[in-house]
Amino acid sequence: MNCFSCFSSHDKKASKWLNSRSRNAQTSYNSAQTETIPPQPRSPDAENILKPKTPAPEPTKNADGPKDSGNNNIAAQTFTFRELATATKNFRQECLIGEGGFGRVYKGKLDKTGQVVAVKQLDRNGLQGNREFLVEVLMLSLLHHPNMVNLIGYCADGDQRLLVYEYLPLGSLEDHLLDLTPDQKPLDWFARMKIALGAAKGLEYLHNKANPPVIYRDLKSSNILLDKEVKAKLSDFGLAKLGPIGDKTHVSSRVMGTYGYCAPEYQRTGQLTVKSDVYSFGVVLLELITGRRAIETSRSNKEQNLVTWAQPLFKEPCRFPQLVDPLLEGDFPIRGLHQAVAVAAMCLQAEAEVRPLISDVVTALSFLGNVPDASTAASSFPSPESDKTPNREIYDEDSKTERQRAVAEAIEWGSTSKHAESQNNSAML
Repeated sequence: MNCFSCFSSHDKKASKWLNSRSRNAQTSYNSAQTETIPPQPRSPDAENILKPKTPAPEPTKNADGPKDSGNNNIAAQTFTFRELATATKNFRQECLIGEGGFGRVYKGKLDKTGQVVAVKQLDRNGLQGNREFLVEVLMLSLLHHPNMVNLIGYCADGDQRLLVYEYLPLGSLEDHLLDLTPDQKPLDWFARMKIALGAAKGLEYLHNKANPPVIYRDLKSSNILLDKEVKAKLSDFGLAKLGPIGDKTHVSSRVMGTYGYCAPEYQRTGQLTVKSDVYSFGVVLLELITGRRAIETSRSNKEQNLVTWAQPLFKEPCRFPQLVDPLLEGDFPIRGLHQAVAVAAMCLQAEAEVRPLISDVVTALSFLGNVPDASTAASSFPSPESDKTPNREIYDEDSKTERQRAVAEAIEWGSTSKHAESQNNSAML
């Protein structure tokens, strides 16, 4: 057990350390991102690092924290190590709610406000600890979206690096999809599509609204957190990287991420684009459909890699039901399944340029998840039998839904026609 008397407060030093970086966000962020890559020519757009193309929402007012002054300064509270140790009962094991490659996450309660929070303590011995800390504070301070986790504050006392987030009671998608206990109820079909839509909207914000665009680079089920309404929120931005600007098509980077989720071209060449995130999203969507992990070494050799196992089934729509998580017990719409599989198949194309933009994915998934309340999903979705009856379709025929349907059907058509062309070429050889 740690002893509070062993930790003197360095709050002034910590504030100075981080505020100096916030005043020079461009220089600091690029320094954290360069890794071993030679510096690139500076673009005028880079001056507005991570500046949203549309006005960011007003930050939540907090009497204990600084107000957003309207510039790029970090609007997050600073905490001493003593405060966060007290909040987490001195980082006791009973408060541990998660553990990743960069550190542990604890549930805590702030003394001053009584707010329940999640405290991530970065591993002081980790090679990427300081870089991840700086990148994540900058990302979550300068970018705000309903489908991104909220940063409350940070601690930089001495060699301690801690991040304080809003606490999301349902934990991660992994907890409810891949790590079910025997008494845990599985996510229904609509909840899964709602989560997929939320994650896609978070990526859309990073790709299309941030300026320059941001490549998330570590999308996976354990990094998608859920609030009490099953709204998905992206977390863990330590590996995020600024996307290409100007006439550049990609950025170069050391290959980092999680095996099974990384796009094949990124693994081969280290060339990173927003389409790399689209591939990772395709893996997560496939996990949502199947209830299987991206990599499962406990399965037979042919089934250990989820994408490799599923790709042959993409070519045969009559076999799509074989992809569905058995825990759903057949309670899913056939048409919705076909559309979701088509979206996943397009996202998982081996060639990056063939994959759809994340904005098109959002449109397609908005069409799939057109049920107002996740709690009524089981009764709202038609059964596979009734799904075949035209007068029982649940689709709203307004212009917006028509556009969503058109995009979704176009994606399905593109997937089907590409497979048909491939089969014809094979027959001619």
